[in-house]
Amino acid sequence: MPHSPQDRQRPQNRPTVVAVIPARGGSKGVPAKNLAAVGGVPLVARAVRECRASRLVTDVIVSTDDAGIAAAARGAGALVVRRPGDIAGDTATSEAAVLHAMDVYEAEQGNPVDAVLLVQCTSPFLVREDIDGVAAAVVEDGADSALTVAPFHGFVWRADEYTADDAGAPLARGAAGAAIPAQTTATVTTAGGYGVNHDKSFRPRRQDRPQDLLETGAAYAMDAAGFRSSGHRFFGRTELVRTDAARVLEVDDPHDLARARALAPLLDAPRPGALPTSEDVDAVVLDFDGTQTDDRVLIDADGREIVAVHRGDGLGIAALRTARLELLILSSEKNPVVAARARKLQVPVLHGIDRKDLALKQWCEETGIAPERVLYVGNDVNDLPCFDLVGWPVAVAGAHDVVRGAARAVTATPGGSGAIREIASWLLGPSL
Repeated sequence: MPHSPQDRQRPQNRPTVVAVIPARGGSKGVPAKNLAAVGGVPLVARAVRECRASRLVTDVIVSTDDAGIAAAARGAGALVVRRPGDIAGDTATSEAAVLHAMDVYEAEQGNPVDAVLLVQCTSPFLVREDIDGVAAAVVEDGADSALTVAPFHGFVWRADEYTADDAGAPLARGAAGAAIPAQTTATVTTAGGYGVNHDKSFRPRRQDRPQDLLETGAAYAMDAAGFRSSGHRFFGRTELVRTDAARVLEVDDPHDLARARALAPLLDAPRPGALPTSEDVDAVVLDFDGTQTDDRVLIDADGREIVAVHRGDGLGIAALRTARLELLILSSEKNPVVAARARKLQVPVLHGIDRKDLALKQWCEETGIAPERVLYVGNDVNDLPCFDLVGWPVAVAGAHDVVRGAARAVTATPGGSGAIREIASWLLGPSL
């Protein structure tokens, strides 16, 4: 199990808080569910991204039996634990996956876990504040376990069912919530409904009813020793961490996935502090194909390649140059058009580069710029090694799903349509 590409130095007294994301490959409701994209990012990468942004989480582990999920998780910056087959089936519990991941982590990292989180990537709108909330309840406030909940004001009903034999004689009732025994010759009949959290003959106003809280299924935190002892996520004092009810959605079937994709443009809007400014960045390094172009190449009869660029990007780059930010175009393509565009923009260029990460590291050393003060813009998997080096990895809209998942920020504009102009507006604000 390799180290995360952006391992953080931890103070010696800081508790080790590990977030485990169980993500099996098999799914009957939605095939390859954990790799389904919401807002252009795979569900598993969304969960990794929020865990890594947490204030308290020290390492993020994805437990999986699927090579595709493992690749997406690594691309997003997680450690990966291969889940054994005996705890990867439909009947396997999440607790079993978390315990196994803890064992592997402690054995390979040599670092005992103080608190462990169970984070479900099927909750696409989980945010880092929720993750920090459950973690803080355990490591800072002394709770034994914690979970995310949301206010719920509905009246809950349950069908009053009973089983009957072939002659219609009742065998067992379910009105009190009791299990109805399986009968090979029985039929299930509905005899109306009854209130679960209310008396159906009395309808109090919402403000007069006790506050009900719905378990969101998104994030749980447990004291590691207590979790090992109990084998269950709820033990001792269980703290309830309230979250935004508007973000509560679990993807279990295609309809849930469609709703999540419809909501993503509203709920994924950048929050304050989510985008870099000129105070955060000393240099901007740009990939070329797919970032300054739309990734298409036109070839004429003589084999010459032609690409399209956006004038707005040229304006944005000129403004960045005027603001005295260091600029570089870094491309793996050995193509005259790359050098020609760089000359037009008056930007230094390194192209025909096999190891872009090594070239970027050397450029930072030569210019005296700290990598954590570099904003790198890319669109495809060959940009991931550079993402691991810099403080601000940025993906353009339309980038590969894994690249979007690994990015710290994503443009709303696709490559070749003004994405660089958009980034310049982040950095320069009204001055642009």
